[in-house]
Amino acid sequence: MLVLSRKIGEKLVIGDNITVEVVRISGNRITLGLAAPAEVKILRGELTQNQAKSSLQEEAVPQPLLLQAS
Repeated sequence: MLVLSRKIGEKLVIGDNITVEVVRISGNRITLGLAAPAEVKILRGELTQNQAKSSLQEEAVPQPLLLQAS
């Protein structure tokens, strides 16, 4: 993991088309601005973890057993 220090107004550029800017710092919270193409999906980390848990739970739900008489 790359760890960087940035000040308000400073930016990071990822690849050719993603920009992350420090917009505000207040106490122990920072506000980031993200600029990326519409096809790039941006999610907070806790949302990706929740989605993974949710999909695992969906997979664990028993499915009905279908039997065919012969």
